Parts: sequence; structure tokens; C-alpha cells
Amino acid sequence: MSRIFITGSADGLGQMAARLLIDAGHEVVLHGRNAARAQAALKAAPGAKEALHGDLSSIAQTLALADQVNRFGRFDAVIHNAAVGYREPRRIATVDGLPHVFAVNTLAPYLLTALIDKPQRLVYLSSGLHRQGDATLQDLTWEKRPWQGTQAYSDSKLHDALLAFAVARRWPQVRSTALEPGWVATKMGGAEAPDDLDAAPKTQVWLAVSDEPAAKVSGEYFYHMKPREPHPVVHDASVQERLLDACERLSGVRLPD
Repeated sequence: MSRIFITGSADGLGQMAARLLIDAGHEVVLHGRNAARAQAALKAAPGAKEALHGDLSSIAQTLALADQVNRFGRFDAVIHNAAVGYREPRRIATVDGLPHVFAVNTLAPYLLTALIDKPQRLVYLSSGLHRQGDATLQDLTWEKRPWQGTQAYSDSKLHDALLAFAVARRWPQVRSTALEPGWVATKMGGAEAPDDLDAAPKTQVWLAVSDEPAAKVSGEYFYHMKPREPHPVVHDASVQERLLDACERLSGVRLPD
């Protein structure tokens, strides 16, 4: 049995992954952005160990969430699932003055990675849209560019893949991977999404707990439990480091060596 923490597991793919893991006999800790969402997550995933809460758009609440996670002791795997979508029509500023999409999709997984006791496995949800992300990493906080919601989302999903590969390079004792679940009909994906919803949560579950040699890897990118080549820049250590430096500068938290 493995112990797994899943961010953004009150609904959507996070909740679907949680149910699969619980059904397989694993100990799962859920997460919602507030207490009500956390309780809803528990009701929707019977058998979960607990549900924690913290708004990932807030640096302070994300730091507090990391503390909550660490009180449980070391986890075998953390699935960084939480994300907000690409339909935000304008730059929505968080309490820290950052774009909402960047704060939740990029900075929060960085902070949780840096602060949660190192698990054996880290799994980051990216997206096929990461291939449209801005590889220059210019204006991460959208202070100069005219706002484009789809581009901001694509950028953040490129950041998630870069983070996964940076961690794989820096922490050889941790298996760190990224994946794209496909464009599926969740609340975020929308009813028109064409991909297989049943298949969408399986890769992250497999990477988190499977003993198959194909799943026990690091620095790899997957789609439907098969390796898939990410944007070429994901392999570039200098770009990875630039993202880590930017996240440290914006948050004041350093990713440990």
C-alpha cells in the first residue's frame, strides 16, 4: 500500500485518480481549495484518509498546506493535479499580485515540491497545450503582454513539465515525471472535449504507484501510459533553472538541492 497526496482532488481528474487509488487499497489524502471543498472531496471519494484545504492562488495558504501535508509524515507519492483553466478572460490578480493561472498552475506546485518532505515519486499534470507555451519565459507574470487566457494556460503547463524534469535532474533519489491526460470532458475541459475520459486519470495513478519497470522512471513525459516527447525545451537544464530562479524570486522559497 502506498500513501498518496493529490492536489485539486475535490472534482475532475484529481478525484477520479483518488477513487482509482482508493479502490486499489492505497491510502489517499485529498485536497480542496477551502474547507467546504475539502469536505465535498471526502464525501465524493469514500475511503480517503483525509482532505486538507488551502487556496493555491495564495502563497501563504500554499505554505500552510505544505505544513499540513508534512504533519502526516512522508508520502510515497504526490500528484500535482490542481490547475485552473484557459478561459479566464482577463488577468486576474491574486492576493500576491500574481496572475491567477500562474499562481495555481506554476508557483503552487513549485512551492509544494520545495516544502513537502521528498516523496519517492512526484507526478505533474501538464497538457498537450504545453507545446504552445512560451519557451523564452519572458514576462511570466503578464505585466507587459496583453492577456491571453489560452496562452497563459499553455505557458503554465510548459512550466509544469520543466519543473518535473528539473526535479528529476536535481533529485536523483526521487522519480519525477510529467504527463498529459488528454483533452477530456471535465469541468475545465468542457463538454466538447474529444478524448477518452476513462483513460485520463490512469497514467498519473500508474506513475504514482505501479511497480512496472516502465512506470519506475524519472525525467520522462507520458500520455496514456506511454512515453511521449515533450516540447524540446523541457530537456534544457538552463531553461529549467531560469524557471526555478523566477519562482524563488517571486515566492522567497528556494528549491532544495
